[in-house]
Amino acid sequence: IHTETGLEMATRRTTKQNPNALAPEKLRRTCDASRFKFSSTDELRAPKTMLGQGRALEAIELGTEIDHDGFNLFVVGAPGCGMQDAVLKVLERKAKARPAPCDWVYVHNFEAPDKPTAICLTAGRANVFRDAMTAMMEQLRSDVPALFASEEYQNRRRNLEEGFKQRQESAFQELQGKAKERGTAILHTPSGFAVAPSHEGEVLKPEQFNAMPQAERERIEATIAEVQRELQDVLQEVPKLMTEVRKAVEQLDNQYAERALDQSLVEVAATFADVPDIVVYLRVVRDDLIKNIYMFLSSPEQVAAQGAAPSNVPAEGGRNDPRLRRYMVNVMVSSRASKNGNGAPIHRDENPSLGSLVGRTEHISQMGALVTDFMLIKPGSLHLANGGFLLVDARKLVTQPYAWEALKRSLKNNHIRVESASDIAGAFSTMTLEPGPIDLDVKVVLFGDHSLYYLLASNDPEFGEYFKISAEFDDMLPRDSAMEARYAAWIADVAKCSGVGALDPTGVAAVIDHSTRMVSDTERVSLKSDRIGDLLREADYWARKQGETLIGAAHVAKAIEGKQNRSDRIRERQLEMIEREIIMLDTSGSEVGQINGLSVLQIGDFSFGKPSRVTASVHMGAGKVVDIEREVALGGPLHSKGVLILSGFLASRFAQSIPLAFGASLVFEQSYGGVDGDSASSTELYALLSALSGVPIDQSFAVTGSVNQNGEVQAIGGVNDKIEGFFDLCASRGLTGSQGVLVPAANVQHLMLRQDIVEASAAGRFHVYSVSTIDEGIEILTGVPAGARGADGTFPEDSINRLVEDRLVGFARARRDFAKAGRDQSDDDAGDEYNA
Repeated sequence: IHTETGLEMATRRTTKQNPNALAPEKLRRTCDASRFKFSSTDELRAPKTMLGQGRALEAIELGTEIDHDGFNLFVVGAPGCGMQDAVLKVLERKAKARPAPCDWVYVHNFEAPDKPTAICLTAGRANVFRDAMTAMMEQLRSDVPALFASEEYQNRRRNLEEGFKQRQESAFQELQGKAKERGTAILHTPSGFAVAPSHEGEVLKPEQFNAMPQAERERIEATIAEVQRELQDVLQEVPKLMTEVRKAVEQLDNQYAERALDQSLVEVAATFADVPDIVVYLRVVRDDLIKNIYMFLSSPEQVAAQGAAPSNVPAEGGRNDPRLRRYMVNVMVSSRASKNGNGAPIHRDENPSLGSLVGRTEHISQMGALVTDFMLIKPGSLHLANGGFLLVDARKLVTQPYAWEALKRSLKNNHIRVESASDIAGAFSTMTLEPGPIDLDVKVVLFGDHSLYYLLASNDPEFGEYFKISAEFDDMLPRDSAMEARYAAWIADVAKCSGVGALDPTGVAAVIDHSTRMVSDTERVSLKSDRIGDLLREADYWARKQGETLIGAAHVAKAIEGKQNRSDRIRERQLEMIEREIIMLDTSGSEVGQINGLSVLQIGDFSFGKPSRVTASVHMGAGKVVDIEREVALGGPLHSKGVLILSGFLASRFAQSIPLAFGASLVFEQSYGGVDGDSASSTELYALLSALSGVPIDQSFAVTGSVNQNGEVQAIGGVNDKIEGFFDLCASRGLTGSQGVLVPAANVQHLMLRQDIVEASAAGRFHVYSVSTIDEGIEILTGVPAGARGADGTFPEDSINRLVEDRLVGFARARRDFAKAGRDQSDDDAGDEYNA
């Protein structure tokens, strides 16, 4: 047994077919194109419903029809399985049956300008209201100046002003007459009015006044003082007269302003008389316009020239007077923007940030400061989807700061409140607004994969409160004869949606086979329409390049090969390093404690198998199996678990009556990256059994599969890539007919190997073996029977298990003897010390 060469073992095995060897037809499931009764997929009708998604579609129907709070949808599925398109089709049907939602606008709050008022209008009336207010302002811009420039207004104002002048002049003339009778005169000087002595209408000169007798001068001075007091009384009446005139003019202006406003407001008020909020708003607008009617009589340039600060706020709708902005209407959402006409809106938020979700308030720079007003409030996706459906990518949503909490807050309160990240975080203070809330009635649909759904469900206690319905999309479909016909129609629909030509039956069969390869399961086909669509687009390119009108199997094969070639650089480099013996790996001969393991490398969406050398060494010890990968922190937890299972297997099989007194080390040779997964545990166990028994393992084989403590080989992933990786290495060195791969029996149903491997297997140049137990596998690898424990409790002579057990017994006895010798030596040393 120990001296038999690998070639002799291979010869002995090939003389009799191993029952574990798989027939070529087991290595790949092929769709028979002759069973299809069409000549082109143009003859096929698209499926009425999505294949294999009945459970998900039923959940979507339920979620869209329940109007209670919290019954929002979380659509779960793998990327690319078409769940968004499927949901969209259902929602479009539901949206058409729903009434159009109301419109929402923001208007200026004249009592609290920093808190704009939200007003709800029936569908389609927001733009009408905005246009009506704009037209009213434009009309007032022309009507008010014309009205105040009319002859009627000018005459009435002139009469008021002339009446004031007449009263003022009459009072002054009366005072002048009294002063003249008393021998004085009232003079108008640059510094004001003055009273001077006069005689016969002539003002006396100072020397004339001084020449008068003392008594006369005293009389005149007393008269002048009296006239001055009367003059002061008259002058004090002037401001009162001016105030009366100003009030009269204001009353006159108000009358004409009311006349102009009533003419302009009557149409707007009549149009929206059924909206109480607008009726109240128009009354406030009327009062404010009356108070500020004079702004229509001066241009913004005149206001600026008088020292008022100019506004940098952009003009809206052709309005170039920023003073009129507070009378404008900011339309947040109008049903005219709905893509579904009169139905409910469907809005998809591609970037669900906080501002994109609940809206934002923009700011502009004005004189070195950031300012804003209600016209700079912008709607968010909740506004645009209000009354309908909002579609959001869950992963993008939860990765945006504050967005997830803002969505839950809106759903909880049933209203939308515009807020910014700076308001929530309190990062800095600037001029901002607190817009009034808008009532919310929306059905939110989140899209995400299973990991994200379970993460939110387990870590956010409020998640289930707001998303009570989950719709799980499957990414694969059972494959049978009846389903293949329906799947062909699905392929035809994907081809049409992808904008490519039709397929012939061979092309459909090739796509079905590749779809099965995508899911690595011969009893399933993939439902990832995006990847199938990409394959069809590339196959269509090759068909058109060759002048073909239909896509056939050759074009599909060309597309598959092209995709692999574009991503094959690293795989080729790995294979080249093995061929140049930079990476040491044997595909012939036999070695003790050495075996070829298989792993899978994933680079983007491309994966390939990578053979690796696994070695085991044994020695006397305390029963510990050392995983070198774990010791240097290169082994993941699943790999470490697999190694620990090996100890359990050895203990249960060989340590029933003796202790395990050996030590072992396992390692992936020339592995410089992380290793995880338990798919190499059976490989490591084979190497360990070889090292313990001393029986060499044929290096023509590679092995994959996990193992449990009972020695049963369990299924693993990536079986096709692993087999193909070892086949490519063997093919590059030359197939000998003795090379092959051992895979778990549970993975036979997953085999969809390349056609060249199937052909090599049929020609006897390469073999694939299925094993269910470690005993089956070790017999194939060594050519030596594993051996079963007999009635006497022992394994057969020269069997692998017997050799292993004998080696373990030898280790146990050696350890016992060594320990006893150590105790005896210790006693002798103690006696010598006493005698000394």
